[in-house]
Amino acid sequence: MFVVSLPKQSRPHVTGQPPWLTRPTPARPDKTAQEMSQALYFIIKTLTQLYLLVLLLRFWLPILGADFRNPLAQGILRVTSPLVVPVRRFVPSIGRLDTSTILIAYVIQFLTVLLLLTIGGYMVDTIPIMVTTLIELAVLSLNLFFFVILIKIILSWVAPHTHNYATALLTALAEPVLRPFRRIIPSIGGLDISPIFAIILLQAAVIFLQTLKPIHV
Repeated sequence: MFVVSLPKQSRPHVTGQPPWLTRPTPARPDKTAQEMSQALYFIIKTLTQLYLLVLLLRFWLPILGADFRNPLAQGILRVTSPLVVPVRRFVPSIGRLDTSTILIAYVIQFLTVLLLLTIGGYMVDTIPIMVTTLIELAVLSLNLFFFVILIKIILSWVAPHTHNYATALLTALAEPVLRPFRRIIPSIGGLDISPIFAIILLQAAVIFLQTLKPIHV
């Protein structure tokens, strides 16, 4: 598989030369321009991923049956509604599936990949970008659940009896994922080890999906 790799602290690197990838012959490298492009790359990727995480939270919360009366859930709605509400007029939800939110997330991720490739000086066909966008959103969702479960594990050790809006939201996100593991993996001496297997499987899925991406950004 041909891979386009865009490392954060070096020039973009291409392994092989896929037919859908072209890159103009670069002019003489300019150190200042390279540093500025790296900084721009970092800013764009970081900000878009943060907003995409919020969008994915909005997408997953109704599917998992979370309580939207939670102030944190209300905050997620407020942050994302300026984009989601206008689109929902044309793309209504299907049951618990918030199609407008996931569509917006896909478009933002697609444009981000396209912009990062442009910063790196690459011109790529649309199909590889579309495939990469889909995989990036799946990876971001898996990482979201990974950290939700990890934080829940840590809180269960350091503050097992803490109950607030944050822990309620964490529980709403983590429990539907952990439930199938608990059916298969029994507790050991009262210790629930199912979250450990869940985060291992989530990371294994992330690693597998990363190998399928035609473009690495």
